[in-house]
Formats: sequence, structure tokens, C-alpha cells
Amino acid sequence: MCTGKCAKFIGVSLYPLAVAAIICNILLFFPAWDTKYVLEDNKGGNKTITEEVKYMGGLVGGGIMVLIPAIHIHATGKQGCCANRCGMFLSIAFAAVGVVGSLYSLVVASLGLVNGPTCLFEDSEKQLTWGTPFMSNKEFGNDSYLFDPNSWNKCKQPENVVEFNVILFSILLVLGILETLLCAFQMINGLFGCLCGTCGKKGRQA
Repeated sequence: MCTGKCAKFIGVSLYPLAVAAIICNILLFFPAWDTKYVLEDNKGGNKTITEEVKYMGGLVGGGIMVLIPAIHIHATGKQGCCANRCGMFLSIAFAAVGVVGSLYSLVVASLGLVNGPTCLFEDSEKQLTWGTPFMSNKEFGNDSYLFDPNSWNKCKQPENVVEFNVILFSILLVLGILETLLCAFQMINGLFGCLCGTCGKKGRQA
């Protein structure tokens, strides 16, 4: 596969990944499919939305910072002004931005999984309070809440918030890994395209 076709394939592949990351991040603002938690959080009352959701790793990092490079990378693989050595050189810089964005999304998703969700739970004094009950254990060991579904009922509200966060943050984690790999590969592909040019139906283009 020539560098131009490879860039086109990578660009097209990044589109659905970036859109999926944006959707996942937006959904995380509405645990239990309810708007009341984000509204209450925005009013300055109880912190009812998981802190890692507000970092917008999927929206900004895995979404916008990947979607914009994907547009240029896709264009680099087409016949036209971008399908040349200069376009390939620029694609390296755009792909680097994509790597940074996807890594940011990956890190935020990892933190979201390790720290657990913000929810209403019983503290040590048997008082209902909003907080992060699983944050004391920050390792992916056997003692992690992730491997102990029986502990998920600690969260009283929002309903099923642990499952909700685990599923969406896990998706963001996988999306971040895929985006990082694709953008990193485009950096290598762009380097070859910059040095050797792209190729098309009429042979290689300078």
C-alpha cells in the first residue's frame, strides 16, 4: 500500500473513533440518563458529576484533537494539493497533535476507571454523602472495585452509575489506544511520504 492510500485509510478510520469518543464523553455527563445531576453540579451545590468527566478527555482529546488531524490526513491521501511531500510533512505535525489528544483521552479514561464514579453513598458515620467511595484504592489489583461487582451497590445514586462509568470509560480507553496507534503510524507513514512522495494512479507524485 502506497503512502497516499495508507494516509487515506488512516484518516477515514479516525473519523468514527473521534465521533465515538465525543459521544461517550457527552453521555458521561448524564448518569442514569438524567439531566438533573449535571444541572445540580453546575449550580455549585453537591458535586454530582465524576471529576474525570469534566476533564473532557473524550470530547477535546480523543474527539476534536483527533478529528481535525483526521481531516488533513484524509486529504493527504487524495489526489490534489495535499497529496504531495509538503502535505505529507504537514500530516506528521497533525498526526502528532492527534497522538497528544488521544493520549490525553486515554489517561483521563484510565483515571476515571481507577478512581471510580462520584455518587451518593454511606460514609463511615452512616451518613449519605456525595463523593468517590472507591477512590481509596487506586490500583488495578484484585482488591479494585472493578473486580468486585458486589461492592458497586455502595453507590445509591445515580442508579447503576458504576456500570455506566465503567462501560463508557472502558470504551474511551480502547478508542484512545486505537487513535494513538493510528496517529503514530501516520507519523511514520508521513515521514516516508515526505521523503519518497505519494503514489497514485499515475505513479509517484512529488
